[in-house]
Amino acid sequence: MARSMWRGAIQFGLVTIPVKLYLATESSSIGFNLLHEKDLSRIQMKIYCPVDDEVIPRSETVRGYEWSKGKYVVITDEDIENVPLKTVRSIEIEGFVPAHQEGTGAQFVKSAYYLEPDEIGRKAFYLLKSVLADAGKTAMCKIVLKDREQLAALNPFAKTMLLTTLHWPDEIRSLEELNLPEDEIEIKPSERKMAEQLIASMDGEFDAAAAKDEYREALMGVIEAKVAGETPEPLQKAEPTKIGDLMAALEASVAAARETRRAAPAKARAGKAGSRADAEAEAPPKRARRRKSA
Repeated sequence: MARSMWRGAIQFGLVTIPVKLYLATESSSIGFNLLHEKDLSRIQMKIYCPVDDEVIPRSETVRGYEWSKGKYVVITDEDIENVPLKTVRSIEIEGFVPAHQEGTGAQFVKSAYYLEPDEIGRKAFYLLKSVLADAGKTAMCKIVLKDREQLAALNPFAKTMLLTTLHWPDEIRSLEELNLPEDEIEIKPSERKMAEQLIASMDGEFDAAAAKDEYREALMGVIEAKVAGETPEPLQKAEPTKIGDLMAALEASVAAARETRRAAPAKARAGKAGSRADAEAEAPPKRARRRKSA
């Protein structure tokens, strides 16, 4: 069963909705260990105290804040729990804005969390969810997570609501740091038309459930090959496309996209036929019915 990582309440106006917070995502990346090259033994990361000149257990460590050079004050879990701020135990809604509105910073997402209402707050929770969905609104709010107050957005999602923590405005870099000469670029009508055709030829529904991490699969293939004592097959790198002639590249892309779309139904039918053939091959043979004797 999923374990909540925060418990508090959604707070807006005089309405309080008790909720629990659950991480909405998890990492499926492949992890590596640091080894000693000589004997492939795993390296241990130890906590060293330079004053006592000894390795100490983690249980002997405390959290400290350097308030002056070389001077620290110890901050305990109880100190953090007692911070005089409402958002330590509540999702404080600041206001409501149109969903997907630019300028709210909602494009700069840090983490996503599912909300689960306590039984006593279910009606208010789903009322808020329904109104947000019907009005196309996002609730901009604040919450304290991981020892710091964070800006967040609250949106309806499936049977719950999704809280996404965002970067503060002063954490977002200015576009002025980049070389973006959009106003100086001239696009020919023929190039625009061809680009529109390319986008139209690739138009379709995005099925998130069908998306997969192909890099992880390929990396696992390399790892499995090395475990088996084999030499992984190197990838045949394709030559980069020359984009000197933009129209030629667009036309070739449109043709390739159309060919892929035409081939897709045939590939799907072949896959279904193969599945049926496999099922028939695996099915037990039918018994021959015995004839009745005259």
